[in-house]
Amino acid sequence: MPEQHEYLRATLTRRGMLRAGAAGAGAAAGAGLLGGTGGAAYAAPTLITAPASTRVSGALVAPFGRHLAFGADPRTQMRISWQVPLAVRRPFVRVGLHPWDLGRRIEAEVRHLHTPPLSKKLPSVDQYYLHAALDGLRPGTTYYYGVGHTGFDPASAHHLGTLGTFRTAPDRPAKFTFTAFGDQGVSYDALANDQLILGQNPSFHLHAGDICYADESGAGKPDDVYDARVWDQFLAQTESVAKSVPWMVTTGNHDMEAWYSPNGYGGQSARWTLPTNGFDHRHAPGVYSFTYGNVGVVALDANDVSYEIAANAGYSGGRQTAWLERRLRELRARHEIDFVVVFFHHCAYSTTSAHASDGGVRDEWLPLFEKHKVDLVINGHNHVYERTDALRHGRVARKVPIGGTVDSTRDGIVYVTAGGAGKSLYSFPVPDSYEGHVKDLDHVGSYFWEKGRVKHRERVEWSRVRFTGYSFLAVECEPGRHPRLRVTALAESGARIDHFDVVRPGRPGR
Repeated sequence: MPEQHEYLRATLTRRGMLRAGAAGAGAAAGAGLLGGTGGAAYAAPTLITAPASTRVSGALVAPFGRHLAFGADPRTQMRISWQVPLAVRRPFVRVGLHPWDLGRRIEAEVRHLHTPPLSKKLPSVDQYYLHAALDGLRPGTTYYYGVGHTGFDPASAHHLGTLGTFRTAPDRPAKFTFTAFGDQGVSYDALANDQLILGQNPSFHLHAGDICYADESGAGKPDDVYDARVWDQFLAQTESVAKSVPWMVTTGNHDMEAWYSPNGYGGQSARWTLPTNGFDHRHAPGVYSFTYGNVGVVALDANDVSYEIAANAGYSGGRQTAWLERRLRELRARHEIDFVVVFFHHCAYSTTSAHASDGGVRDEWLPLFEKHKVDLVINGHNHVYERTDALRHGRVARKVPIGGTVDSTRDGIVYVTAGGAGKSLYSFPVPDSYEGHVKDLDHVGSYFWEKGRVKHRERVEWSRVRFTGYSFLAVECEPGRHPRLRVTALAESGARIDHFDVVRPGRPGR
């Protein structure tokens, strides 16, 4: 990917698409939603430490695309991000315990992302992403906040309707729900899933990559067609949920945007502020972890280990896997953590006709998942819902029918593909099988990707639930003497298509 980035820069310069000269923080002409203009190209977001300037009155510029994310400690840290269509002066966040008391003011960081016209049909685009880090918050507390800049004060009577809320994690285990999916994009189905998720009242949401599909190819190649404006649409679409529900994302193959360095992740770093406790947050922003109540969550970047899509394969030099080993060991050593949930993009186990399973994921990470007894693995990549039985060493250790229960310390790991967030759907080689429509099969013919992008045929017996439709996961987490994850899959209609429980033996003193 770094070589592809350099190729892009050289090629576009030869075409005369890049103009010489430096672009200041205050480029005032069109950007993002309002169109694009020329200007110098930036391979990575430009971090502006001084206040941005513009000739356009800040009173005429409205923030949009608000989205939240936890810091490494969800009890005391929240990151607030948003977008403006033009450069503004002195952006900030106001926060307080009541909507009429937003006395705390935190200055925001500006990340200016310039994208040149990567094809003759696309304009140059300048996008301005703003980020504020809130630390030292009270656990288990609801906060009100507003985003603004010079000329636009969210605490004024004119803008009180723009206020949002968030709630920090409690400082002791309590019942909560989180949601998850992957492969969303911009569509009516994606918006419908967002609204259903909001109805679950989740404490946070996991997005397993392929976030908006500004890059439709997904190959991470230098000639991929990439339209940065799709991000404006996506963040506006998602704001209704992400302004109050921390939206924890990781990177999929469509999130490798070759123009931006490093590793095609410069755009990701400009648009999101995620926990920085992974092995290298500058080069791998989608790798991190956090804990919420009795659950440890680990986000991984499967582009690093994929045999199917090799643009970024091996970029970490093994550092991501070494970090994963350390992090899983640390989580399992913590007395208050009952469950460990891992999410990433490429599937360990799936039978669709499109991507199926990735042998690179199986070879690199599954031994660690089993060694440290991970409780639930969530993937995207295949645009369907599919769920395995409990697996150990790639084989069924225990069948888990719809409504079943699995003891992850004894029976093995259940793998869920939740890629039906909104992008066009894939198909299975065999009939669907889901709640109210069960068609169990002894074997399903499928394949997995080997090194060299070779398809290796296999007959599997682990494909327990299959649903060709838009859907998402809702996971209710119960602490206590008998901890439990109640995992439910819901279709876009709200109908339940699957449910099962993951349990662990209680610990003394609970």
